[in-house]
Amino acid sequence: MTAVITENPYRSKIPKVGWWAGNARFIDLSGKLLGAHIAHGGLIVLWAGAMTLFEISQYNPDLPMYEQGLILLPHLATLGFGVGSGGQIIDTYPYFAIALLHLVSSAVLGAGGLYHALLGPDVLEENRSFAGFFGYDWKDGDKMTSIIGIHLVFLGVGAFLLVLKAMFWGGLFDPAVGEVRVIANPTINPAVIFGYLFGASGPEGMAAVDNLEDVVGGHFWIGTLCILGGLWHMGTKPLPWARRALIYSGEAYLSYSLGAIAYMGFLATYFVSVNNTVYPEVFYGPLGGLETDTGIVSVRGWLAVFHFVFALLFLFGHIWHGIRARGAAAGFDFQKGDTVIKVSGNPYVGNLETPVNSSDFTLKLLKNLPIYRLGLSPLARGLEIGMAHGYFILGPFATLGPLRDSEQANLVGLLAAVGLVVIMTICLSIYGTVSFKKELQKDKPTYATSGPNVPDSLKTSDGWSQFTGAFLVGGVGGAIFAYLILDNLSLLQAIASGSI
Repeated sequence: MTAVITENPYRSKIPKVGWWAGNARFIDLSGKLLGAHIAHGGLIVLWAGAMTLFEISQYNPDLPMYEQGLILLPHLATLGFGVGSGGQIIDTYPYFAIALLHLVSSAVLGAGGLYHALLGPDVLEENRSFAGFFGYDWKDGDKMTSIIGIHLVFLGVGAFLLVLKAMFWGGLFDPAVGEVRVIANPTINPAVIFGYLFGASGPEGMAAVDNLEDVVGGHFWIGTLCILGGLWHMGTKPLPWARRALIYSGEAYLSYSLGAIAYMGFLATYFVSVNNTVYPEVFYGPLGGLETDTGIVSVRGWLAVFHFVFALLFLFGHIWHGIRARGAAAGFDFQKGDTVIKVSGNPYVGNLETPVNSSDFTLKLLKNLPIYRLGLSPLARGLEIGMAHGYFILGPFATLGPLRDSEQANLVGLLAAVGLVVIMTICLSIYGTVSFKKELQKDKPTYATSGPNVPDSLKTSDGWSQFTGAFLVGGVGGAIFAYLILDNLSLLQAIASGSI
């Protein structure tokens, strides 16, 4: 591949980076990038097939599956392949067939990757030909949203494959009955399925699912939404807010993708740790720990640790590439060591713009905070800020305080939150007394800043006094509102689940 880069006629489009940059070298060579993309897919499928064969060769039917360091066989068993009563593996031939199917597929993908990397065109031109359909420009938002749509359709089809497996192709292993069974009547009720997102079935959220009907019904809805969303993205252009908020570059898309994978990794970590329906104990080991009673790390332990560590790495990658993408869009050249830009070209202002504090996202966020938002009176600002503070600070007092395990935990948290709001109000009042005069000083010098300025209505003692009083009222009200929710949480969950 290095030789291909050296002799490439598009040498000027290849960034001057080392081999460690990987596919970043092909960011402007869509043909080569496609080859690398397909080859990576082939490597993944090759690993899946080869690892399945290796696990079959190591599998011992006399030992619990979760004590043998297996990764892929437990997943295949959960899908109902080769499983008998009580979760006993009675036939390993389906695993062998699946492994060979992956190996053959990896050879096809590998050949495609080699073709596009070595023989195919370096750049896929956008035209009306079949090959032109795969051409793209990173800055072309219309093309990018079509590519997103295609990926969503494929994800939807994948979700429906599980639905078909559960309903028509042999069924899934149900740990509740210890048998493989066909899921003939999946839950289609959207109130039940989407209620998991709001804790209607328990504080574990989606991980609270305890029956395969809901699992299959959830995949039905996810598949439907993904396909409809994909078709919508393929048939539309980015909305105005998306054009303003998003960065259209290869590194930005990498950042978005890494963020999504990190989220799914953390979710998978939690799911595998607490759920017995999707991750049956007979295959993955006991809940609530990483090891079995004999001191062996279970499959559940391996999966939880692996997903958490890699999710953390992906999250750091998301942040890193996001900063780079935002910085490049704002004019920062990291290759030249640019890390700061002087505000308004004046180095004596005392503030410097960075890729974080001067990004579009940061400025949009700050401008919409109640302290900076235009058109609000001091009373409205104080109420909104106070309610947010009172609502959120009750939780730590209730769940982490010394009486957290008592029946009075929520009430004590309310009293502590109100006390803290009163203390903050006193501090705000002292600050306003020493900082502002009766009238706004018109001759006070102003400075250019990289962020929004506090409105003039708060820069007088009267305006600040109104803001402080409203903060007290809003803070106490927000804390009381949070207390009422916590104290009646079981009733609200029952209403959301439709049990009353």
